[in-house]
Amino acid sequence: MPEKFTFPFYYDPHPLCIIAAQELQDYLLEQRDWPHNFGLDPSRKEIEVGKMFGVLVVQNQEGELGYLSAFSGKLADMGRPMGFIPHVLKLDEEGNFFDRGMVKVNAVSAAIKKIENDKEYQEQKQNLAEAKWQAEHEIEKHREEIRQARKERKVVLKKAKEALSQEEFQRLEAQGVKASLHKKHVLKQLMAKWEVELNKRQAQFDLFEDELIRLKEKRKQLSGSLQQEIFDQYQFLNIKGKLKSLNEIFEVSATNPPPAGAGDCAAPKLLHFAFQHQLKPVAMAEFWWGAAPKSLVRKHAHFYPACTGKCQPILAHMLEGMKVDPNPIIQYNGADKEIEILFEDEDILVINKPSGLLSVPGKNVVDSVATRLKEKYPEATGPLIVHRLDQATSGILLIAKSMVAHKALQGQFLKRSIKKRYIALLEGRIERMEGTIDLPLRVDLDNRPNQMVCYEYGKSAVTNFEVVEYNGKQTRIAFYPITGRTHQLRMHAAHSLGLNCPIVGDTLYGTRANRLQLHAEYIAFRHPASGQLIEIEVAADF
Repeated sequence: MPEKFTFPFYYDPHPLCIIAAQELQDYLLEQRDWPHNFGLDPSRKEIEVGKMFGVLVVQNQEGELGYLSAFSGKLADMGRPMGFIPHVLKLDEEGNFFDRGMVKVNAVSAAIKKIENDKEYQEQKQNLAEAKWQAEHEIEKHREEIRQARKERKVVLKKAKEALSQEEFQRLEAQGVKASLHKKHVLKQLMAKWEVELNKRQAQFDLFEDELIRLKEKRKQLSGSLQQEIFDQYQFLNIKGKLKSLNEIFEVSATNPPPAGAGDCAAPKLLHFAFQHQLKPVAMAEFWWGAAPKSLVRKHAHFYPACTGKCQPILAHMLEGMKVDPNPIIQYNGADKEIEILFEDEDILVINKPSGLLSVPGKNVVDSVATRLKEKYPEATGPLIVHRLDQATSGILLIAKSMVAHKALQGQFLKRSIKKRYIALLEGRIERMEGTIDLPLRVDLDNRPNQMVCYEYGKSAVTNFEVVEYNGKQTRIAFYPITGRTHQLRMHAAHSLGLNCPIVGDTLYGTRANRLQLHAEYIAFRHPASGQLIEIEVAADF
């Protein structure tokens, strides 16, 4: 039995959870009670959708052990298949507040649709559009005639100035001015005529449009009120029996609602059900089942932590008063790690950063490469750190002792003239011996600091690679990053559209090991003062 409950955002699954998860996975493979294409059967034609499942090992008041099962979101478009706990927000009772609210919303939507499908409304809309096009066409045509007449008049006057007397030229010039004024007058009349006609047609159309605007605003208000009621009704228990709604947990307003899907993840549902039925939570784990989404790193049957964006605020309330495993993320293990100096002169340093040591101070930890070097070189100017490595990544870092050197080195990074090579050990054997990975990345807003692939909002991220050797079922690989995005190499290794093999020890995108097996092995750059090419290489300790 575990002494403390699972810390849900960073954990190794307890053996009891592994047993429970295996039993649930066996059921998912064998069940035929409900249809859902997880993407595991190539013969199925429906859209494949993988899903996160969770198991919570519990103990009843008699001391007996059992487990609860849940899934995130919806499953097979069903409310609750047999064997799974219900959603926290129960909407299956006839005449519940959601159904009553949706009756009102749907009634307004039906009234909107009736107007939009009305034959007279459609005719008025088309007539107005046609009239606007015709008005614009006729007015522009007349303006073009005025412009053309002006050009022709200039040509005539230029020739006439040499051939006619001054009196005849002035008479001709006056005739041109008169003709121009007449055309402008006709243009004003045309514009006035169309203004009257368009106002008339707009007024006829507005009889329908004003009602549509009113109905759409009413629907928006009804939907907003219903959503706020959902957030109020979505309430979660903790072990003390205290209830809190989503609105209270996220401290939101009408303009800043909780994130979409908050409360529908497996972990909050499992704990809420346990507290409702006086079951003591013992340990919990969540695993991904099925095909991976195109944007995230998900491996079939692998365990994953709860998400930070939607679950962290809810679980902070739900776990209040429970003995929970310490957060290993804030347990800093870099304090005893030493920095190795590889090169030093009056302008720069090149160091070998050990795994576990921060490049710059974090939220909870001050100790870092930056703080140590500031103490060692108090006379140095500028920010010292030119680029960064993840805390778990070891290897070469460039350090500038002056603002001038810092600016020069940063300029080389911006021009991508600095060459870098990383060595990594991957969980699996990849088939391609070399190649390029081009997957744009951005932060996963629901699960910081994880990154996700996003072709719409992501920033370009490009990595060249070549296989160094195979070690049994693992691949030793060299990475040559062209860009320098957050977690770029880790994502490009782990993502299904990349190498589909996470780096050994990657706790965010793979599985835990003694350390992240990623090392910045080589760098080539121009010295900021002399311009001399400098190449540094340091072998990995794995």
